[in-house]
Amino acid sequence: MRKNINFTALAATAAALTLSLSACGSSSDPSSKADGGKTDESKPLVIAASPTPHADILKFVKDNLAAKDGLKLEVKEFTDYVLPNTATQQGQVDANYFQHVPYLDDFNKKNGTDIVPVVNVHLEPLGLYSKKVKGLGDIKAGQTIAVPNDPTNEGRALQLLASNKLITLKEGVGTGAKLSDITDKKGLEFKELEAATVPRALNDVDAAVINGNYAIEAKLVPAKDALVLEKAEGNPYANILAVKNGKQDDPRIQKLAKLLNSDEVKKFIEDKYQGSVIPAFGKPAS
Repeated sequence: MRKNINFTALAATAAALTLSLSACGSSSDPSSKADGGKTDESKPLVIAASPTPHADILKFVKDNLAAKDGLKLEVKEFTDYVLPNTATQQGQVDANYFQHVPYLDDFNKKNGTDIVPVVNVHLEPLGLYSKKVKGLGDIKAGQTIAVPNDPTNEGRALQLLASNKLITLKEGVGTGAKLSDITDKKGLEFKELEAATVPRALNDVDAAVINGNYAIEAKLVPAKDALVLEKAEGNPYANILAVKNGKQDDPRIQKLAKLLNSDEVKKFIEDKYQGSVIPAFGKPAS
């Protein structure tokens, strides 16, 4: 069953998150300004992030680069793809770093939010993994493949499978492809799961399409373990720093954006992830 994101239903959860962040003294109130209506640059910038690689990259910035630019940085880790955006929209955090533009566009459209991208940082190639087969040629009719159930990542997963001739999709469906757009399953069955839970299903299915960050958290090495990976060239799925519309010009956000696109961060990503995460700096696609 496809998971539908319901912004209203999440209000209670988001409210609880507000209390939690306030209780530990780490929430950032976007309405809190210094005299004259300007942002108080002495306040820490609070960023919601997925643990790997997003929080790791932010922690590198915090520990090695931020102080030189007078930036105080706090990183709040989230393990799902919904709360970072609701927390950003409601001002419980100042920004987030966990998603790509197609996912953000879909989230804004469905939930009436107005979160905008600031800068591209990296690409996590989506991959097909298996503990039961050793190559694409071993995937046969009757086997089951797990895919992420959120619309953008499911479409992305189906495009990966189609480009490797495991399925055939309707012509022109693009990245919004759904299971109903498969014209030839080639005998395969599909299991839709929340993206974060797909790695845990590897023992129960024949193969699974896994987001790069969740693959790394599951101790997989995408560059070595994936049966096939997305190609980086022309890929629209660079992960971004994002803010609620209106906060783009916050000097702290601008400092962080610059640091995330620095030579030091590029080297950190390349050295630490060895091709499993790829620097993808620059302006996000519109």
